[in-house]
Amino acid sequence: MNGTAIENFVCVIYNVSFMNCTWHVGRTATEDTQYFLYWRPSKKEDLTECQNYIKDDCGRHTGCRFQNVTIENKDAYFLVNGSRSGQNIQSYEKKILLYRIEKLTPPLNVTVNCTEASHRCSIWWQPPRTSHVKRRSCFKYEIVIENKADAEKNTKTTSKTEAIIENNSYLYESFSSEKRYSVKIRATDGGLCLVSPDWGEWSTPVEFGTQQLTSTSPYVLFLIPGLAAGLTLFLCVAVRAYLKRTSVTVPQPKDPFHELSPMDFQTEDMDLLKKQETEEIISLEEVMECK
Repeated sequence: MNGTAIENFVCVIYNVSFMNCTWHVGRTATEDTQYFLYWRPSKKEDLTECQNYIKDDCGRHTGCRFQNVTIENKDAYFLVNGSRSGQNIQSYEKKILLYRIEKLTPPLNVTVNCTEASHRCSIWWQPPRTSHVKRRSCFKYEIVIENKADAEKNTKTTSKTEAIIENNSYLYESFSSEKRYSVKIRATDGGLCLVSPDWGEWSTPVEFGTQQLTSTSPYVLFLIPGLAAGLTLFLCVAVRAYLKRTSVTVPQPKDPFHELSPMDFQTEDMDLLKKQETEEIISLEEVMECK
């Protein structure tokens, strides 16, 4: 019956190997209408049915999720048919070049290195990840640099730089260390390879300038070792001071009631005997001299 076939069939490949296909139910489709999706990535393969359907509130299939999709350079074939109360409905067929429906991932490892003296910042990155493109020359990029608002200085965004470039680096020549900036980048087809002509996803904004730096900025790579060294030195000094303070010997008061040991008595008796003998010898010598 007319109006029972699906409408607005769309497929998107994202995150390299995942694919979602969605559709709207037919205009005359009833609640008991059910749809089934079959697809064939290339002519060399057989038709296979969707294993992970997306459903609406009525339980009708309105989409399918695929995993481990490999982009081929040929058309993929899609077929959606169905039934309603045991009766067949209109089927829907479509061929799609898979690379044209890929949503490119953001460019990877966006890095910023600024030189205050020259008022320049070198920005570079790596191409987005794909399952079928390996050459850097396959992409071109859009880069957006914004002068960020600063609540402490009561300033708003004052400038915005946009550029389309064909390599994976950019030289920003309006840098001021007293301002804050953010940069984001996205990729598309460079005109030389089988890449989607649509713009891909934006990279996560990277901030630079003043003291507000992201983890991807080289400034942090120098800042972290310095902080670690300072903390280590502080701990060493503190530990040495503590050990020095606790190692000082506290003098013990003498015990006025300390009793002499037996050894002390023996020593004292020997000294007394020697003194008596010496006195007797001296006395004897004096007597002899007198005679």
